[in-house]
Amino acid sequence: MQGWLDNLKQFTRPGLRSMLYLGFSAGLPFLLVFSTLTAWLTQAGVKRATIGSFAWVGLTYTLKIVWAPVVDRVHLPLLGQLGRRRSWMMLGQCGIALGLTQIALRDPATELATVALLAVFVAFCSATQDIALDAFRIETPPLDHQDAKAAAYQFGYRVALIVAGAGALVLASTYGWRAAYLCMAALGLVGPITTWLISEPAVAIDRRTLAQEQRVIDFLERTAHWPESARSVAGWFIGAVVCPFVDFFNRYPVRHALLILLFIGFYRLTDYTMGAMANNFYLSLGFGLTQIAGVSKVYGVIMTMVGIAAAGALMARHGILRTLLVGALVIFFANLFYAWMAWAQPGMSGLVAAISLDNFGIGIAGTAFVAYLSGLTSAAYTATQYALFGSLWPLPGKFIAGFSGNVVDAIGYPGFFVYSAVLGIPGVALLFWLMRQPPAPAPIRT
Repeated sequence: MQGWLDNLKQFTRPGLRSMLYLGFSAGLPFLLVFSTLTAWLTQAGVKRATIGSFAWVGLTYTLKIVWAPVVDRVHLPLLGQLGRRRSWMMLGQCGIALGLTQIALRDPATELATVALLAVFVAFCSATQDIALDAFRIETPPLDHQDAKAAAYQFGYRVALIVAGAGALVLASTYGWRAAYLCMAALGLVGPITTWLISEPAVAIDRRTLAQEQRVIDFLERTAHWPESARSVAGWFIGAVVCPFVDFFNRYPVRHALLILLFIGFYRLTDYTMGAMANNFYLSLGFGLTQIAGVSKVYGVIMTMVGIAAAGALMARHGILRTLLVGALVIFFANLFYAWMAWAQPGMSGLVAAISLDNFGIGIAGTAFVAYLSGLTSAAYTATQYALFGSLWPLPGKFIAGFSGNVVDAIGYPGFFVYSAVLGIPGVALLFWLMRQPPAPAPIRT
C-alpha cells in the first residue's frame, strides 16, 4: 500500500501536475466525438448502422502521421513565440473549443452530415494537439521517467473521460444536449490556460540522430544547381519525413521494426471495437443515461484510474512489457464477461462487475502502452515518430469498429463480445515475441 501511495504522491510535483492538466485537455474531446456523441445520436433516432460508422471519425487520429512532420518542424506565425510545441498545442486546443461549440448548436436529427463534419474537425484539432502534446511530454525533463509522466498524463486523461462521459450525460439528461456540449466547450479552456503557463522544453539530441541530419546537408550540397525553392522543399521533406523513418529502422533490424509496428496496430483492437457499441449496448439493456453516467462514466473511470496506479507499481517492479501482458489479459476476460452479461442480462450488479474488470484492464494496458511508445522515439523526431506509432495504434481498431453495428445486427451482442475478445489474441502473441527480444540500445545524448 505504501508503494502505491508513493506513486500517487509523485503527481504533486510541478512537472507532473502540468501533465495532469494536459492529459485532461487531450482526453476531453475524445468521447465527445465518439461514445458520448453516439448516445446523442441514439436518442435522436439515428440508425444503429449509421451510429457505428461514426467510429470512422476516429480515423482522423490515425492519419495524423500525414501532418505530424509539419507540426514537428514548422514554426507557426504569431503563436510561434510560445515555442514549437506549445504553439501547435494552443492552435489545436482553440480549434477543439470552437468545434464543440458548433456541434452544440446543431441538431443531429436534421443536420447529421454537418454534425459528422464538425466531429471530424474536432478530431483533427484534437489529433493536432496530441502530436505536439506527446512530443512535449516526452521531451520534458526528466527524460528517463516516461512511466511516471505517462501515468500522470493518463490520470488527467481519465478525469476528462469522466467529465466528457458522465458529466455530459448528466447535463444532457437534465438540461439537454446543447447545454452539455456548450459546457464541454468551456472546459476546453483548461488546455490553452495550461499551455500558456508552462515552459517550452529544451531538447537534448541523440548523436545517432544528428548523423541522420547529415543526409539533408549532403542532399543540399548535391543539388546546389537546383532552384532554391525546390531545394528547400526537398531538403525539408528529407529532414522532416524521411529521416524519422530511417532513424527508427536504423535502431532495429527490419524484421524486428516491422513486428513492433504490427504489435502497436494490434494491441488495442479489442478496446476500440468494444467501445464503439458500449453505450448502445447499455441502452439496449434498459439502462438510462443517468445510470450509464454513474456506473460506466464515473465508477468505470475510477476503476481505470485504479488500473493506472496499478500500472505504475507493476512497471516499477516488473517492467513495461509484462505490465502490457497483464493489461491485455484482463481486457480479454472482461470482454468474455460482457458476452455472458449480454446473454444472461444479470442487471446492475453484472454491469458494475463487467465495467470494473474492463476499466481496470484498460488503465493498466493504456498506461503501459503510452510508456512503451514513448520509449521508442528519438528526441529530434519526437512528434513525427510518436505520431507514427499513435497512428498505427488506433488504425485497425477504428476501421474494424466502423462495422461493429453490422456485426451486432448479424450475430447479436453475446457473439459480438466474443468476437471483440478474440481480436486481442494477435497482439498478445506479438507481445510474447517482443518479451523474448534483447532491449534496444539506449540513446546517446549530446
